[in-house]
Amino acid sequence: MRVCLASLHSRMGSFISGELNSKDCYSVLESFYVINDDFMKLVDHCELFLLDSGAFTFMNTNKKAKISFDEYLEEYIKFINKHDIKNFFELDIDVVVGLEKVEQLRKRLEEGTNKKCIPVWHKSRGKDYFIEMCKNYDYVSIGGIVTKEIPPSDYKYFSWFIDTAHDYGCQIHALGFTNTNLLSKYKFDSVDSTSWLSGGRFGNIYLFDGKKIFQYKGNQKTNREIPYTEYDLHNYYEWIKFQKYAKVHL
Repeated sequence: MRVCLASLHSRMGSFISGELNSKDCYSVLESFYVINDDFMKLVDHCELFLLDSGAFTFMNTNKKAKISFDEYLEEYIKFINKHDIKNFFELDIDVVVGLEKVEQLRKRLEEGTNKKCIPVWHKSRGKDYFIEMCKNYDYVSIGGIVTKEIPPSDYKYFSWFIDTAHDYGCQIHALGFTNTNLLSKYKFDSVDSTSWLSGGRFGNIYLFDGKKIFQYKGNQKTNREIPYTEYDLHNYYEWIKFQKYAKVHL
């Protein structure tokens, strides 16, 4: 399993740039909305790079502005082509524009890049739609975990999604699946997480014991004297250890 660290861009100014110059293995997911050409210089050091469309962030950041997802898509296509990005997600904005429009955007995305994207399944699409995704794509994904569209009580169905994807010979990614205690149970091919950033946010510390990664909750108020970069750098190293373990054993 590839455990992708998400939102690395947020630490570019502190330590990430230097750390990614090493030859260790890395799996990274980043959002098109926040990414830039400087960040892409680091992608050559990643074993797996996944590009999220960032469409929801774009929408939520520009609530008062007139939004054109068609224009946004054109910029997305240009960026993918410029950097020859292999793995990128569709604009899964079903709840905003409806599935029919999403499918139109997906078609334009694939025609504009001459590559298949990673479609994102949501509950509203239904079981049969997921099966069709698996028939037609080499890499599929599940969305709605972070937003609780898929609540923890429904995680028990993940096995069906994983088995179905593998039966059709495609890989499956779980967007925002950060429950590390369940990664050994649900054998996704890849997942992504921003949990490693909770050190700088909340003073939390992560430790990898050789098989699992554990979180020790800190106190942001009492730990103010410690720079957030020290927390993040420590947690970054621990998550890299976990990445390497997960790649072989999960």
